[in-house]
Amino acid sequence: MSERLDQPRELTPRLRPYYDPEAFGRLSERIARFLGTARFIVYMSGFVGVWLLWNTFAPQKFDPYPFIFLTLMLSLQASYAAPLILLAQNRQADRDRVQYEQDRVTAERNQAEIEYLTREIAGLRMAVSEVATRDYLRSELQRLQDELAERTT
Repeated sequence: MSERLDQPRELTPRLRPYYDPEAFGRLSERIARFLGTARFIVYMSGFVGVWLLWNTFAPQKFDPYPFIFLTLMLSLQASYAAPLILLAQNRQADRDRVQYEQDRVTAERNQAEIEYLTREIAGLRMAVSEVATRDYLRSELQRLQDELAERTT
């Protein structure tokens, strides 16, 4: 049986959870922006420093030397950060591609307008060269006045 395009689909239960890819992409960009800041480096350094001090000098050590749990947590953080950064970079590349295409279309349109205006200016120059100028009219009127003056004398 084929689907009818003039009617909405019936809702069926989903086995996979639904997520909004756009919202997830925006969240990944925010996280990637935070991971690339000095604030994150300071926070992470402070966290690791407190962890090391606590597990070195505190009476109750929950992760003694060689700090295996800290290594596991940092690896887990890195394993999540890398794909989020890549996703943010891919989204930025898509935006750059769209912007490049819009810039290219705008540049083509501007080039066409410049060529049109250049042709119009050339046409106006040709037309102006055929139009009588004020000096030309004065000289012709002077010549006619001189001819009339010669005929009347």
